This record gives sequence, C-alpha cells and structure tokens, in this order.
Amino acid sequence: MKHHLNTLYVVSQGAYIAKESETVVVRVDGAARLQLPILAVGSIVCFGRVSCSPALMHFCGERGVAISFLSEHGRFLAKVVGPVHGNVLLRREQYRRADDDSGSRAIAIPIIAAKVMNGRTSILRALRDRPEASGAEALERACGTLSALVGGLAGCESLDAARGIEGASAREYFAALDHMIVQQKEDFFFRERTRRPPLDRFNALLSFVYTLVMHDVVAALECVGLDPAVGFLHRDRPGRPGLALDLMEELRTWLADRLVLSLINLRQISADDFQTLENAAVVMHDEGRKRLLAAYQKRKQEELLHPFLEEKVTIGLIPHIQAQLLARHLRGDLDAYPPFLWK
Repeated sequence: MKHHLNTLYVVSQGAYIAKESETVVVRVDGAARLQLPILAVGSIVCFGRVSCSPALMHFCGERGVAISFLSEHGRFLAKVVGPVHGNVLLRREQYRRADDDSGSRAIAIPIIAAKVMNGRTSILRALRDRPEASGAEALERACGTLSALVGGLAGCESLDAARGIEGASAREYFAALDHMIVQQKEDFFFRERTRRPPLDRFNALLSFVYTLVMHDVVAALECVGLDPAVGFLHRDRPGRPGLALDLMEELRTWLADRLVLSLINLRQISADDFQTLENAAVVMHDEGRKRLLAAYQKRKQEELLHPFLEEKVTIGLIPHIQAQLLARHLRGDLDAYPPFLWK
C-alpha cells in the first residue's frame, strides 16, 4: 500500500478494504496492514484483485471519497463515487484553460521543459554508462542543443512558439537515439519515427511500449476526474486523448525509451521476436510481447525519489501522482503544475 497526496493506492493482490468506525482499514490475508482516518483520505485507487466492503463504499460515498478500480496492469475499469463530488468543477476549469492560449501555455511549457530535460538526462546516462562508445561526440552535441532549446521556452509568448521548440527538441533527441543502441546494431536501428504501421523493429518496440504507458496515463486521469481527451499542448481531435498525450511527454524518454534500449542492449529482445507483414509493418511475436510486458511491469515496481514530493514512490504510481498534481493546480491548490523531472 502507498499513501500519496491523500490518495490511498492499494496494489497488494487479495487485499480487502473495509470500514472500521471512522477509519479505512486495509487487510491482507486477514491481517490489518494499514489503517487511516477517513479525514486523511481523498480517494482510493485499487489495482487488480482488491475488494471493498459495501459498508466502506457507502461510507466513502457519503464523505466524497472516490474509489477507482484498475486492472493489475493499470487499465481503468470502474469508479464508485457519491452523489456530490467536485469533478464537474475540475473539468469545467480544465476546459476553460484549454480554450485559453495563455492558460494552456502556462501548463504546456513546464511539460515541454520536462520532456526536453528528461531527454537530455537520458542521453547523459548513456554517455556515463558507455563513455567510449561510438557516437559519444554526437550525444554530447545533442545535450548542448537540448539545453539551449529548453532555455528558449521562458521567452515563448505563444503556444505555437512553444510547440516549435518542442518539435526542434524532438528532432534533436531522435537524431541521437540511434547512438544509444550499442548492441545488435545489425538488427535494431533508428532512422526516423514511423507509426501506423512501424516499419522497423525499434519503432515496433516504441509503439508497443508507448501504448502501455498511454493506458496507464489515461487510467490515472480518469481516477482524478480529468478528461483525458482535452489537452493543453495537444489540441482536440476526435478519438485522440490529448491530455494523456500531454502527460506522456514527461514519461516517454525515461520510462518508455529507456526500457526499449535496455531490452535491446541487454539482449533480452532479439530479431527473432519480430515478423514483417505483407504491408511492411513490423510486429512482435507473442513470446516477445510476454517478455516485454514482464519487463514493463518489473520496471513499474522499481522505486525512485519523486522530485516534488521528495519521497520514494514506485514508478507505476508516477502517472497517478502527476495527474493529481495537475488536478490540484487546476483547483488552485498549487500555483503551477510541477512536471516530473528525472534525475
């Protein structure tokens, strides 16, 4: 169990949550593992085989504490809320900000800055791990360029100008990405981003992991009451989860890209795990997908120090924490949205 920002995250499989007087009790195998007063709980998020007593649901509904149910892998399933809750006000504020250029820019610029700096950190990690590897000079140049680009965000007077810097940083980062592939170079390489369909093995891996991260981010936004479709950096498009894509920008390089690079460089994924279809699309075989999913879930269980909370959290909870920080900013509890910066 984890308790962050007044949200109780229950990840222990088989856990049972019940009401005891004015408290919430989490039991595993009949033993109480955690007990919190209801006043200290803002919401409850249950992952996988976690059940709640009817009395607790009634209790939480009366006190305005939402209970969200997700699959063990983080896919949003359902939410139990009482008759009165603040999500409508939160979403109205989200829509107002999204319709205002300055309001959108105030949220989009920190997100872009985090994306650029996290990409730079990823490149620096690659240089630190293999300082003598081929392409080190290109990686060093990319770091310098990314630092200069993020410095230009402060002077952006429009959202389009900020998007221009985001696009330039993405091109610079992707140009350096191939140099971070140091094993199986004959089978894995990166020339450009290709989607729908991916045309090489590296892009196939990226697309698959990006989909996993997207599901986690959408679930996190649903849990806090934000609309995943209405973003600040990514504009509305039918069927596109714009806000989920916004928050994903902070996570792509250090969560998705680094996982893909590790799988290749540690030879945990090989060319035999892929096939090319008649339309030139490259897809993974089932066994490769299983290993990738296992690696992703293992990665989500690792802990790191959250730079804003200044406490250790599991990586799998970071999308939920960032979604709640964004909700708090929109409600006026935080002066600005604090994006996730990987260190």
